[in-house]
Amino acid sequence: MKILKILGSTFFLAMATMTSAVADEASEENSDTRTSELFLVVYQDPSCGCCGKWVKHMRDNGFTVKSVLESNMNARKQSLGIPPKLRSCHTAVIDDYVIEGHVPAADVKRLLNERPEGDGLAVPGMPLGSPGMEYGERRQAYDVLLFDAAGDTAVFKHHPATP
Repeated sequence: MKILKILGSTFFLAMATMTSAVADEASEENSDTRTSELFLVVYQDPSCGCCGKWVKHMRDNGFTVKSVLESNMNARKQSLGIPPKLRSCHTAVIDDYVIEGHVPAADVKRLLNERPEGDGLAVPGMPLGSPGMEYGERRQAYDVLLFDAAGDTAVFKHHPATP
C-alpha cells in the first residue's frame, strides 16, 4: 500500500509539472472555460479586508461570486480538506475544486479548462502583490500550488516578483 501511495504521489507531481509547463505556453487570459458559468462560493471572515478585494478581483474577471461570512474559518477549511500548511484567509469552492487564498482569476480559469487531478489550488499565506494584497506595482514571488487530498502539492503556476 505504501508503494502505491509513493507511486501515486510521484505520478501526481509529474502530471502537475507537465501541465504547468504546457500551460506556460498558453495565454494567461484564456477565457475558453469548460464551465458554462463561473460561479464561485467564497467563505471569508467578516473582519478581513483583503477577502473583499479578492472577491472584487474575481468579479472583475468574469466570475459570479456568492460571499458567505464565516466566523470559524478553521473548521470550514478542515471540512473542505485543506491542509494546514496551505491555508490562507479566504476559501472558495467552484465545481469540484477548492481555491485557497489569493489565487489569481487566470489560474482558476486555467484549472477549470484543464481539469487536472487534484482537490484544488492554494496560495499559502498572503503574498504582497497577489490579488487582494495589491501594493502599488510591487509583488513578491509566489507559487500557486495544485494540491490533493493527501496534502501533496505541485507548482501549478509561478508568479515572479516585480522589481
